[in-house]
Amino acid sequence: MFDIKWIRDNPSDFDAAMARRGLEPQSAVLIELDGKRREAQTKAQEIQAERNRLSKEIGAAKAKGEDAEAIIAEVSKTKQAEAESEAAAQAAGDDLDDVLAGLPNMPLDDIPDGDGEDDNVEVRKWGEPPTFDFEPKQHFDLGEALGLMDFETATKLAGARFVLLIGALAHMERALANLMLDHNTLEFGYTEVNPPALVNDATMFGTGQLPKFGDDLFKTEDGYWLIPTSEVPLTNIVAGHIVEEEYLPRRYTAKTWCFRSEAGAAGKDTRGMIRQHQFTKVEMVSVTTPEQSADELERMTSSAEDILQRLELPFRTVVLCTGDMGAGARKTYDIEVWLPGQDCYREISSCSNCGDYQARRMKARCRAKGEKETRFVHTLNGSGLAVGRTLIAILENYQQADGSVVIPEALRPYMGGLEVIAAP
Repeated sequence: MFDIKWIRDNPSDFDAAMARRGLEPQSAVLIELDGKRREAQTKAQEIQAERNRLSKEIGAAKAKGEDAEAIIAEVSKTKQAEAESEAAAQAAGDDLDDVLAGLPNMPLDDIPDGDGEDDNVEVRKWGEPPTFDFEPKQHFDLGEALGLMDFETATKLAGARFVLLIGALAHMERALANLMLDHNTLEFGYTEVNPPALVNDATMFGTGQLPKFGDDLFKTEDGYWLIPTSEVPLTNIVAGHIVEEEYLPRRYTAKTWCFRSEAGAAGKDTRGMIRQHQFTKVEMVSVTTPEQSADELERMTSSAEDILQRLELPFRTVVLCTGDMGAGARKTYDIEVWLPGQDCYREISSCSNCGDYQARRMKARCRAKGEKETRFVHTLNGSGLAVGRTLIAILENYQQADGSVVIPEALRPYMGGLEVIAAP
């Protein structure tokens, strides 16, 4: 959401920002809708003022013993006219909000322009991809050969894009999540939260999933939505609140199942665990003052990178271009881990600064100590990390010629000291 007053004052700048997102100019439509709303509001206020004047005349007439019936009738007419003007203002305001709610965030000036992932810009790289004296396999071939990854049974139970992890791989997923949570809470100052996995319309709207991306979500018959990421409930913790700035930034982390319909993913990553309807993710969310958010994005990204470094998984970090960035973000870093089986880097974390885009939708504000005025907070979110994709990366980077998989040293304490996963 945006400040319509800012758009009125800066229409060219707003249209230029939307153009970088691939959209036609929007300011004229928005300003016209805002004009209708303001005109109706002004008319309602004028009618209210007229009614107040007439009410005084009624009092004066009665005090003199004069007949006030005509004035009373006029007051009744103004009530109807005011109600009609208020309804018109509400309708125009709703139309304005609907258009604003469907627009993406304005990218920061330092974001590269581009149409898609080919225009993203690499900012750093860590680690060297491993070399093998054999043809490296993809994770699903490794997992199935170990007897610990079962897609066939999962399909029977639920359908396509599900998996059954068994034994040591089920343990590894749990171990990875625990490592990530300990890392985030003990070393990077995040507060662990166990949030609801079902949320209402307002919560989905607050972080920008609704109304535009409803097709990507799962909805229950009684109106709840399954969360696509714990960003949704974690960010909405501050919805409707005024937070004292001395207590910012607030940092939250959670491990949850995430649910996505993958409506636009037909034919993409149909084998394996890369793109599933249900997956586990550890999320990071920060709520900051406007001045803190730029540095907080760098800090959040470094936290996610640090986990990969400890697991000794090669990765690169890219800044997303305007055409590849999510609708709610002003700036996004994607961290991409090396997958030998695919011979390429694949996204494992996405860290975004949303500015005040979500805060305006949630009505989340902050206030400096001793001040009366408030302003919108800034919100950030990032994967720390996608647990299933981290498991995939370990399988592919630590695979051995005999099909066994070495467990990274940093993960062994979370797996009871187990060093190698091998077929029975």
